[in-house]
Amino acid sequence: MKNGVVIFFLCYIIYACSGNKPNSISTENEIASTASDTVRIANDELEYEIIIIEPGFNFWLASRAMPRNYYSQSYLEARNQFWVTEYNNRVLQPMRFDQNLYQMQIDYRSGIDYGYEVNYMLFNYLVYFQQTYKQQLGGFAARI
Repeated sequence: MKNGVVIFFLCYIIYACSGNKPNSISTENEIASTASDTVRIANDELEYEIIIIEPGFNFWLASRAMPRNYYSQSYLEARNQFWVTEYNNRVLQPMRFDQNLYQMQIDYRSGIDYGYEVNYMLFNYLVYFQQTYKQQLGGFAARI
């Protein structure tokens, strides 16, 4: 079995269940949009992967994120470690933080080289998450 970073964010389920759909065309478009918003990044050599299922993330990544290699891997690792620690703390406190936003822990460990691509995608997802849901995973606002 692969070791890995696996992230599933299924906020779409909450959105999809929140109301009646007016017609089948919009439902089909939403399903297609959700399917296209699944991102899987795998580093087969290191046996780590990241899976992000989040409506709108692909568009945000293409339109707002800094290009690859803009940040160093050490910068991404430092931010990811800080933000993931705070994120996981919030998952463990469901009475204080929204259970719909903080559903499951992220398995990200310091000292493991996940590779640039995994760190890049995790970093950008955490920036997207903070900006989209108006969350602050630390003492400063997430910026691109």
